[in-house]
Amino acid sequence: MSLLKYPLLASALWIAAVPLGVQAQAASTGSGQAWPGKQPIKFIAVFPPGGSVDQVARLLAQPLSVALGQSVIVENKGGASGSIGAAAVANGPADGYTFAVVFDTHGVNPSLIPNLPFDSKKDLVPLVLVGTAPMVLATYAGSKYQKFADVVADAKTKPGVTNQGVSYGTIGSGSLGHLAMALLGKNGGLEFTHIPYKGGGPLMNDAVAGHVPLSIGSVFVTKPFIDSKRMRPLVVTTSKRSPDLPDVPTLAESGFAGFEAPAWWAVLAPAKTPPDILKRMNEELNKVLKQPDLAKRLDAQGIDVVGGTPEAARVFIERQMDVWGKVVRDNGIKAD
Repeated sequence: MSLLKYPLLASALWIAAVPLGVQAQAASTGSGQAWPGKQPIKFIAVFPPGGSVDQVARLLAQPLSVALGQSVIVENKGGASGSIGAAAVANGPADGYTFAVVFDTHGVNPSLIPNLPFDSKKDLVPLVLVGTAPMVLATYAGSKYQKFADVVADAKTKPGVTNQGVSYGTIGSGSLGHLAMALLGKNGGLEFTHIPYKGGGPLMNDAVAGHVPLSIGSVFVTKPFIDSKRMRPLVVTTSKRSPDLPDVPTLAESGFAGFEAPAWWAVLAPAKTPPDILKRMNEELNKVLKQPDLAKRLDAQGIDVVGGTPEAARVFIERQMDVWGKVVRDNGIKAD
């Protein structure tokens, strides 16, 4: 019997012969070809080349390409604190071939930037929380501030006295460093004057030269200057000490119990991406994050690997949105 005469029978026999997982993957892409066989996967890094988001995306792309048997390419789409790249993914095709690699600004943008062209909670779904890192409050080598208590003494508000407080620099208005210092000031009755810079490079140039008394930035940005003795670390912003700076106390240890302001990185997908693809990507990303070489390379940037389920990532990110949204509103913080 020729199956060419009975196309429906031929189709039924093919379906019976193909494993269910492959059928599901083929159906999920609508391509007739098992995901991710159709085309290369694209990681949209939502900040320009050279920064931590770009580097995290590239560190993940290579081993993920091997694991999936498909090229993973990184495309930088920076601007507006990462919201331009996130919008491109949120509004793009949900076919399993485009994902976003985001920074902690993703948790701030909904409250900081009016009229975002997407809903951060509804249009994007977290795949995995890649990792977290402390920020470091530091001062230049010749500074009078030897420890954080010296900063507190200068910044403490006094009844009836106008106090300009202590100046500090960050990578920009609305950055996590800016919000952390605003929260610290409000909780501790401290006066700080914010000086925004256009990124980590300009910030550290002025901080090392002593043009701004304090800087707050990620371990990745600050540690090279600490290692060269041009900057003195005072505190870190996470609840636990940084393995990269084990002698530097936390803000919680320094009289601000419960204070927690981590930098973080995550991989997101368009909300309508097929569930089987989301599950597979989460599994493969977790395997990649457990590779010792990758963990070591992320650690070299001061990033503590987290991994885990999409649900754990969602809970973490939405908590960040809630916490920092309140800080933005309470302090009337505006984007640059």
